[in-house]
Amino acid sequence: MSTVIEQPVEARLVAAAPRMPSIPATLRYDRSDPFAIRMTFPAPATLEGVEVCWTFSRELLTAGLRGPEGCGDVRVRPYGYDRTVLEFHAPEGTAIVHVRSGEIRRFLEATGDLVPVGLEHLQFDLDHDLAELMRDAC
Repeated sequence: MSTVIEQPVEARLVAAAPRMPSIPATLRYDRSDPFAIRMTFPAPATLEGVEVCWTFSRELLTAGLRGPEGCGDVRVRPYGYDRTVLEFHAPEGTAIVHVRSGEIRRFLEATGDLVPVGLEHLQFDLDHDLAELMRDAC
């Protein structure tokens, strides 16, 4: 069984112009970091011309489907019938994108099949991690 789930999604960038252009993005979940979701935007879709990756909790994304969540760099909230808004706040500015809620739900279901919610801690090998830490300390 794979330890990583990647799902391309179509994000719509909210801008001052009335038409919201579509930009590709990828949602990624890795069993080795079981609490985190990564959303990556390819270089052509960013102002800087470099790939941008945001990391936030699976719990934030799940809760944001039901109501406004987040108060830091990443905020998530439902919008209309089947859209979810993700806001990414950085010193350079704020990017706001809409993603179909159904795409997010399918992605979250796949992550739950890989690592059930509430059992994330079982993915950690504390004995191994402690041995690595102690080895590095010597």
